[in-house]
Amino acid sequence: MAFSFCLQPAVAQAPLAAVPAATDSVAAPAGRLNQRLPVLAGGLVVSYSATMYLLSQGWYTGERSRFHWFDDSHEWKQMDKVGHFWGAFHESRGAVDMLRWAGVPDRRATWYGGFVGFLLQSPIELLDGRDPQYGASATDLAANFLGSAGLIGQQLAWGEVRLMPKYSFHTTRYSAMRPNVLGRSLAEKHLKDYNGQTYWLCADVGAWLPATSLWPRWLQPALGYGAQQMVFNDPAANAALGLRPYRQYYLSLDVDLRQIPTRSKLLKRVFYVASIFHLPAPALEWNQRRGFVAHSLYY
Repeated sequence: MAFSFCLQPAVAQAPLAAVPAATDSVAAPAGRLNQRLPVLAGGLVVSYSATMYLLSQGWYTGERSRFHWFDDSHEWKQMDKVGHFWGAFHESRGAVDMLRWAGVPDRRATWYGGFVGFLLQSPIELLDGRDPQYGASATDLAANFLGSAGLIGQQLAWGEVRLMPKYSFHTTRYSAMRPNVLGRSLAEKHLKDYNGQTYWLCADVGAWLPATSLWPRWLQPALGYGAQQMVFNDPAANAALGLRPYRQYYLSLDVDLRQIPTRSKLLKRVFYVASIFHLPAPALEWNQRRGFVAHSLYY
């Protein structure tokens, strides 16, 4: 199970602010650092505590067992692992940018905030490890680490995010076949129905082009990954329903909302948070079952 801030495979982040970054070469005013860090720390503690409580009440509602490990690396076509990566990446991204907002110099903000996603998501394995239906997962921890490392690597290499993991969701008929596992409400389906989730990697190609290029920075090519017909982890149980799970790969475009010019601070914050989602767009899908499939508008 993943943990992120849109109640997808996981939980919620604190609100993020899109603000200019402080740099190591120009020290941030000590007053701003002293004033904003307590606000940042307090907000993180409150939001994380609330999120953990809601998760324990909404997801872990059954019996508890002794802590144990479980190898789930072969399940759900690894969709949950991609979700862990996505969640840890954006939690680390938010932490780095909030530390910059608080006045922490750029490189320090990268290292101090870069592993926040890993630190926030990993305690979920303690809850999983005491649930008789799950178990702590080493591959979940690895995906959490890679998500945070992916953010740190880009910040150190380019000082910005040029390869952005994103998420989109559409409802499917499979949740009705097993609502206790795949979700009943729309919020639960976002969290539990891997059939409706698609993860994207969007490239800011304009960042690599010369300043004279006519390529619009807001337009990004996107590679997507999803899977279908997953109601059970057991192939025989899926086959009994006439289902054979398969992977899906997509090629599409996306709009980087962060690159849309606006003077509104509110819109900047909205665009910053919304930039974790892939917007509906035409897409070309390939899968082993049907080959190439064109979508006029894919969610």
